[in-house]
Amino acid sequence: MKIVSSEEMRAIDRATSERFGVPSLTLMENAGTAVAEYLLAQYSQARRIVVFCGKGNNGGDGFVAARLLHQQGKKVQVILLTDPAELRGDAASMFHKLPVQAVAVHSAEELKMDRVRSALAADIYVDAVLGTGFKPPVGGLYAEAITLMNASHVPVIAVDIPSGTDADSMNPQAGTIARANAVVTFSAPRPAHIFSMLTTGPTSVADIGSPAEAIVSSLNLNVITARDLAAVLGPRPAESNKGLYGHVLVIGGASGKSGAAAMAGISVLRAGAGLSTVATAKSALPTVAGFYPELMTEPLAETGEGTIAKAALDRLQELSEGKSVLAIGPGISRNPQTSELVRTLVARSEVPLVIDADGLNAFEGRSEELNGSGRSIIITPHPGEMARLAGCSIPDVQRDRLETARKFAAGRHVIVVLKGNRTLVVRPDGEAWVNTTGNPGMSTGGTGDILTGMVAGMVSQQRNDVFRAVLAAVHLHGLAGDVAAETMGEPSLVATDLLTGLPEAFRRTQKAAQEKLVRW
Repeated sequence: MKIVSSEEMRAIDRATSERFGVPSLTLMENAGTAVAEYLLAQYSQARRIVVFCGKGNNGGDGFVAARLLHQQGKKVQVILLTDPAELRGDAASMFHKLPVQAVAVHSAEELKMDRVRSALAADIYVDAVLGTGFKPPVGGLYAEAITLMNASHVPVIAVDIPSGTDADSMNPQAGTIARANAVVTFSAPRPAHIFSMLTTGPTSVADIGSPAEAIVSSLNLNVITARDLAAVLGPRPAESNKGLYGHVLVIGGASGKSGAAAMAGISVLRAGAGLSTVATAKSALPTVAGFYPELMTEPLAETGEGTIAKAALDRLQELSEGKSVLAIGPGISRNPQTSELVRTLVARSEVPLVIDADGLNAFEGRSEELNGSGRSIIITPHPGEMARLAGCSIPDVQRDRLETARKFAAGRHVIVVLKGNRTLVVRPDGEAWVNTTGNPGMSTGGTGDILTGMVAGMVSQQRNDVFRAVLAAVHLHGLAGDVAAETMGEPSLVATDLLTGLPEAFRRTQKAAQEKLVRW
């Protein structure tokens, strides 16, 4: 799903009306309807609802929601933060359709009067004060209303965006901003919806009538949604066999690090691939084989430190024949001989490659040797590995994760999966996708190895749509972590808990792809 700027959102609304013949009043009616339907579905027990409305179109959306909620038997009170005479256009039209009398508030002092305070008793607040066209800071009466909402214990549902937010920001925001337990926005998200952590609950995107042709963005930025993944997560044909879903060769593991290769290997299968072979240092093989009986294994020549030796090259090239994907790096170590082996394998391989961990560290100071021209190379660095590849510091990476990933993807012709809070997936042409699943409990050893295996497993099944397969793996990986955290809790979560959560992550994603609202 495309992410658009606030100015582009205004252009989308204009184009929808002027080019595609959808009246602006209809767009407002549909927006307010989406808010009302969300409240009725998610807060069905709420009886008393207070809708805070500004004088612009965001307030107009709130008027529509108030009318529809009243029609459904809810006790609705509208707090209008302006003189009704100041309303214009569509907002004025929707105000005059209200079936309930609004309480018009003209000053901060009036917000504290008994007649207003008594009207604020509610089960739910709806924030329809300021929309995505607003630029901070907010002051005056609107700031007072935001402060009032923030001081209450009543759940707040934001219409379009929490009031006071800079919709175009890609960073956490400070200042006078309304808190939100959920956000219902329209047509397409703005950057702040994705990056600014605006709500403690879900953000939903409602289709209010803008056709896909009208949703145009220059940001070259998208958010991964279940709908985007439907094509690669569809039902399997009845006449299936393991050969249809690919055979992944995982190359990794060393003395003391065999678990990483094993976790990557089993994640290949959990992601749906037909076969998974783990090729590892011979002394590590018994441990790898003992983890999961579903894995095939291959012993490799090793160095004195128990890592895969350069002498294993010929055997690895033999093993690579007929494989659909190679996954290189989990637990492979930074032994110089092993790193040289990694670089040689990457240079010679013609099948899709997924490279992670010490497989990436093998290219520190030599990233020019990592070239995906004419083939598919997917790298999955955390910020430290990205910094080593890009020749900069971790703070440099974190200051502008998007630009760092775009620059490296374009320069090395690779797909970059830059892990972290809001993992980024970037193509060589600069198009970027943002993942919204996952949680801090996944900050534990081994979750990256799970991701490596999942990416390889998804790509092995979707060799005609490698990039979408990567998006699916990243989304499902984070969602599996969310499922696991629901039962394990974040502090106790370990990497293999993701494997337990993965079947439910598949089920939720397939179900969400069919739902009316897009949400995260």
